[in-house]
Amino acid sequence: MPEPQDLTNGVKDLDFDPEALRAKYRAERERRIRPDGSAQYRHLTGESGVDDQDPYAEAEFTREPLHDRVEAVVVGGGFGGLLAGARLRQAGVEEIRVIEQGGDFGGTWYWNRYPGIHCDIESYIYLPLLEELGYVPRWKYAPGEEIRQHAQAIARHFGLYDHACFQTRVTELRWDEEQSEWIVRTDRGDEMRARYVVVSSGTLSQAKLPGIPGIETFRGHTFHTSRWDYAYTGGDASGGLTGLADKRVALIGTGATAIQVVPHLGADAAQVYVFQRTPSSVDVRGNRPTDPEWAKSLKPGWQRLRMENFLKVVTGVRQDEDLVNDAWTSSARLQEKLIPTNSYADVPAEERELAYEIADFQKMNELRSRVETIVEDPATAEKLKPWYRYMCKRPTFSDTYLQTFNRSNVTLVDTADTHGVERITEKAVVVGGVEYEVDCIIFATGFDVGRSGVLSGKLPVYGRGGVGLLETWMTKGLKTLHGFTTRGFPNLFLLGSMQNAASVNFVHILDEQASHVAEVVAQARKRQARYVEPTAEAQDAWVATIRQKAADLYKFQAECTPGYYNNEGSPRERSESYGDGPVAFHELLRRWRSEGGMREVLVENEG
Repeated sequence: MPEPQDLTNGVKDLDFDPEALRAKYRAERERRIRPDGSAQYRHLTGESGVDDQDPYAEAEFTREPLHDRVEAVVVGGGFGGLLAGARLRQAGVEEIRVIEQGGDFGGTWYWNRYPGIHCDIESYIYLPLLEELGYVPRWKYAPGEEIRQHAQAIARHFGLYDHACFQTRVTELRWDEEQSEWIVRTDRGDEMRARYVVVSSGTLSQAKLPGIPGIETFRGHTFHTSRWDYAYTGGDASGGLTGLADKRVALIGTGATAIQVVPHLGADAAQVYVFQRTPSSVDVRGNRPTDPEWAKSLKPGWQRLRMENFLKVVTGVRQDEDLVNDAWTSSARLQEKLIPTNSYADVPAEERELAYEIADFQKMNELRSRVETIVEDPATAEKLKPWYRYMCKRPTFSDTYLQTFNRSNVTLVDTADTHGVERITEKAVVVGGVEYEVDCIIFATGFDVGRSGVLSGKLPVYGRGGVGLLETWMTKGLKTLHGFTTRGFPNLFLLGSMQNAASVNFVHILDEQASHVAEVVAQARKRQARYVEPTAEAQDAWVATIRQKAADLYKFQAECTPGYYNNEGSPRERSESYGDGPVAFHELLRRWRSEGGMREVLVENEG
């Protein structure tokens, strides 16, 4: 047995008052909480006056409807869909069709091409299938364009362009019991058939806008950061926004996107107003080019080793070496409040909670001190300080964001006391009765996180007997086996974060999921199974495991400032995650596959 971990270092002889910080956090939360919660947002539909069209796709694209048959349809062309396609190809599936709403592969990295876009996870572990493609990223934290091009390279390498359907949205999945296959209908009149369907429509696929009164009356220019209008701003993702040289620009939102956009707006626009409800925590980025000698020294298996090392470090599994060694791994203890694990189960609960909180206070004090050191105006610096626990909002990293507020043409407008922007007029953004006249409003307001097409109802799924999947979950509760399959919906696989385990490097999670699905499909093909469907007993046992293992994060999230992690201040009382964490979950899947688990999902042909 390993020795119990000592998490109490630093709890004694503190140079701050924990109770004072708790009170400050509560007060700052109350300034920002809204009774309408997540209802304050609306979907990006174009009705608000903000264009929701794809700026990168062929505008007049048409094609004839398809009425053919393939072995597997993958819904979504982001990294989840690409990994599903790649792993299915490796499992021997030849006819694979990826259906993607955008004009090409890339998912999040197809839509988001705003100035300064980079990944905040190290590229050597974030970009999947590097060894398979023989590629090493150029930077420790890759820019968006490199990531998008890598997504396309994966598709080429695994032949996923061959049957792909772009600028196409799946509108219905319906199981045909007689033929034991899915009917896939789309907004282009397609009615294709597939033996297997994998849905990976993404957790960052539906852009959202704040429901600000008057938003549709603004006569200037508007766009969402996921639809960046370079025809208006000039430049590209590397900057050079020359079209803004004489423009007054409003940016609404200060999350991970704004952290990267603001420095470019500040450098090029005549005037920038940054409208902030809650400041992000901003740590050091420290990006650097890839060392060519290091790249040459890499041995086969290096990426898998590095990915596993990162996952273990950030989830509290003790390692002899931290291969990634960045701000994520140095704050590993604090991430337990977003991604629970069993790594600290040997520490008494009360001691563990106090240690978490003290370490959290120390980290946030450090980040608030960083603001004071960088931002010259004391009043602005005070507004930029994050007063909440570290994992209440996704941490951000930048070496230029805070510095931008030292520019004379950049103004921070705090909206906490008005709970956001009050209204928008024909020519201005209004906060606290003050009108800020602008030529352009850019919405850096993110996505409806975690709401895939299946969960939002935009992708209706009808299984055996015409029963709806979403309706089944709403009336009988969420029931799956390992989060991937559901009884009554044969040969349907869902990638995501329901009833399994996640991590900050979600692409690694998606790869583990895609590999698992591909192995199940490979066994179904090998054994000539009629279809894949979990038994009632296996599904019920997994739901019971989820309930038994679920971590209680409600109190922590309820005390957080509102954001998408806690459903805008109204966290869900019950977690649907596997409480022992991703490392344990991945090991559980490996054991399940090797120890006869296929018996729980493979339905043999009759006779």
